[in-house]
Amino acid sequence: MNQNLKLEQLRTFRVVAEQGALAEAAAVLGRTPSALSMTLAQLEERLGAPLFETDRKNRLTRLGERVLDEAVRITDAFDRGAEAIARLTASAAGTVRIAAVPSAAVTLLPGLVAAFRGRHPGLRFEISDLDSAAVERMVRRDEADIGLATAGEATSRDSPLLLRDALGIAFRRGGAIERALQNGAAASWELLKAEPLIANPLAALVPHPVVAGAVVEARLMARNTTTLLALVREGLGATILPARALSEAGEGLGFVCPADPPATRALSLLRTPGRRLAPAAAEVWDLLLSQAEGCAPVPGGEKPQSR
Repeated sequence: MNQNLKLEQLRTFRVVAEQGALAEAAAVLGRTPSALSMTLAQLEERLGAPLFETDRKNRLTRLGERVLDEAVRITDAFDRGAEAIARLTASAAGTVRIAAVPSAAVTLLPGLVAAFRGRHPGLRFEISDLDSAAVERMVRRDEADIGLATAGEATSRDSPLLLRDALGIAFRRGGAIERALQNGAAASWELLKAEPLIANPLAALVPHPVVAGAVVEARLMARNTTTLLALVREGLGATILPARALSEAGEGLGFVCPADPPATRALSLLRTPGRRLAPAAAEVWDLLLSQAEGCAPVPGGEKPQSR
């Protein structure tokens, strides 16, 4: 078997397999069905075995299923690499992709974008508002240049800690928690006994048995800050969020930071390990570091590192 496979052959096979017919694949690729058929025949000749059960191309052989998995992996990797090269060769007036948790998107990014407008008016920002797990996935897959996410247990030079937020209870004004506070109840995590908890991953950062029990009993869970606040505003329960997440929450919501014990959320700045940032993204990275240091340095931690 000749192992000299070509990317064009693997891409053609992938599209035909996904479309299930030559005519549909030809429309996607902008080629004729006969040209695709010839490319597939060359690929099968190189592999020494058929990839489709019939000429209709709607059912794969066992080998075809395995080759499709590899074709998807290889073509996706090539496309990501080609996009990265294009970004690296772009000027400062390129595109910077940022994935951020909502609280960071609201409090850190507006000032950054405003600063860059004056210095680089042609710079384009693509900002994705996501939960921390999705932010980390986008950065790991090189779908975002820079990520702002809740820090994990491990940090590195490529993911410096920026700041810490106090965690607290967000509740609806006029609800059971506010009434308890008005009646003299302490600002404690015990307040979550008064209302159902709308769970989210930040609850795991609170070392209190009432919170742990409320998570187990929770009948609502959400990851996005906007969704969580909307659920609280609707009177469906209380939730746990960082203090800065309430800065743009609007009226109708209250917030209390218990101290039995205090709990914090650390925010990290992420980028793809081992990959150099393009000039524009590198400048954004440095400006985010300087903004974060000025807003709230990590208590007792090391100074965030630049690139």
